[in-house]
Amino acid sequence: MFTRKETKVINVGGVKIGGGNPIAIQSMTNTNTRDWKATVKQIKQLQDAGCEIIRVSVPDIECAKNIKLIKKNIKIPLVADIHFDHRLAIESIKQGVDKLRINPGNIGSKEKVMELVKEAKKAHIPIRIGVNAGSLKEVHDFSTTKDKAKALVKAAIEHVKILEDCDFGDIAVSLKASDVETTVEAYKLFASKRNYPTHLGITEAGSIFRGTIKSSVGLGIMLAQGLGDTIRVSLTANPVEEVRVAYQILQSLGLRSTGVEVISCPTCSRTKVNLIKIVDELEAALSKVHNKNTKKNIKIAVMGCVVNGPGEAKEADFGIAGGIGEGILFQKGKIICKVPEDKWVKKLLSMYKKSI
Repeated sequence: MFTRKETKVINVGGVKIGGGNPIAIQSMTNTNTRDWKATVKQIKQLQDAGCEIIRVSVPDIECAKNIKLIKKNIKIPLVADIHFDHRLAIESIKQGVDKLRINPGNIGSKEKVMELVKEAKKAHIPIRIGVNAGSLKEVHDFSTTKDKAKALVKAAIEHVKILEDCDFGDIAVSLKASDVETTVEAYKLFASKRNYPTHLGITEAGSIFRGTIKSSVGLGIMLAQGLGDTIRVSLTANPVEEVRVAYQILQSLGLRSTGVEVISCPTCSRTKVNLIKIVDELEAALSKVHNKNTKKNIKIAVMGCVVNGPGEAKEADFGIAGGIGEGILFQKGKIICKVPEDKWVKKLLSMYKKSI
């Protein structure tokens, strides 16, 4: 287990982050916040996928006023993403938002920031200082990764000081860039200067393929160093995929658990069943099963042949190793019976449900 950096605890709508609490998984809607019903629909899909904190963009006053309607119809904390106009933050607070995310690169003057901080303090809601490399003009004046990281931290701390001068301490910070090295260096540097909880992410990471890889590498490095109290995997995809990837990153490091882990072989010429299709179908079926007991992690093995069967997968709770059009079902390394290829998913799903 990794030793996590000790950070201050803040409360986001009932979800405590920092101080060793479980790393919370966040995502952001890609619906138009003006359409509050569509936004609620997507948030409920994200809730079902395991999202624990959700962020919505608030580009205008109509969106800000919809915060109340959205919050009323969801079960997880709601964060308002504010750019350019501090008045939108103040209106979001009035509508009952659970947290604000503001960007020091574009929110406005110090006086405007102080005005919204005053309202946030009255409402007892936290603020995330979200620094993005792309929104800080000064970053482009530097040619080295190290300088870019320093610029991100400098901007974050300058904004943190404004909040601290207002005697406001319910702060979270993110320092995102689209490249892994800059992001990692920025978070490490900030962690050496402040103990506020941090929200990890690689911004503009890309498609579900490239973005998953880049986020896994970047987040994995930081998490292994004990950094991070919440995470978001930024993908150009359905945000539900962000949540699924986030859980797998955390589970691979032993930091969170979905309650199930599927191990499967890469297939070879010995494989006589359609293992790729079977594993895809099993993963899809398992994603629809709500396991409340995530402390108990069930390991399921799906192997293409007996070479990678009960022997190599003996640490699995149960699984199937392929033959010709069928497979050998095993449990804790012991062979139980044979199962036809078209019944694998149904059998494994049934065993999983009985195990939880």
